[in-house]
Amino acid sequence: MDSKKLRELQSPLKKEYKDHPDAAMVTLKASGKLEDGISCKIETGQAMVKAGLHPATGGSGMAVCSGDMLLEALVACAGVTMNAVATAIECPLDDAKITAEGDLDFRGTLGVSKEAPVGFKEIRLHFELETNATEDQISSLLKLTERYCVVYQTLVSKPTITITHNK
Repeated sequence: MDSKKLRELQSPLKKEYKDHPDAAMVTLKASGKLEDGISCKIETGQAMVKAGLHPATGGSGMAVCSGDMLLEALVACAGVTMNAVATAIECPLDDAKITAEGDLDFRGTLGVSKEAPVGFKEIRLHFELETNATEDQISSLLKLTERYCVVYQTLVSKPTITITHNK
C-alpha cells in the first residue's frame, strides 16, 4: 500500500471522527473461559488460544503465557503502527524486525516476596530496520510510531481499570 491509498482509506474515517467524536469511541473486547490444568481459553477473533502458567510458576510450557501475549501485543501493535506511519510519511522501509523483552521477578506473582513486584519491572522494545532512510526520517518514524502505538501508549499511561463480577 502506498501513502495515497492509505490516505484514501483513512480520510473518510478521520473526517467522520472529527465531525462526530463519539463515532471514534470503539470498545474492544476480549473474553476467555477457564479450562482444566490452570488455564484459560481466550477467544481472539481469529483463533482460540490457550493461556496457562509460565514454566517459572509451575506451568508445562504447553500453553501460552499471558506475559508473552502482552509482549506479543506490543510487538504487533508497534509493527503495524510503524508500517502505517512509514507508508503515510513515505519513509522508505524495506523491512523491520520488532522485538520486545520484559523482565519479571516471579517471586512477586508467586507470593514468595512482598518486596518483589508483580508484573514487568522493565520492557525493552527494539526495532531492527532495513532502510536507506535518513536519520531524520528514522527519528520521525520512531517518534510517530511511539506516539500512535495503542499498546505502547496504554502501557505507559496506566489506564484506569475497573474490576466487576457477577455471581
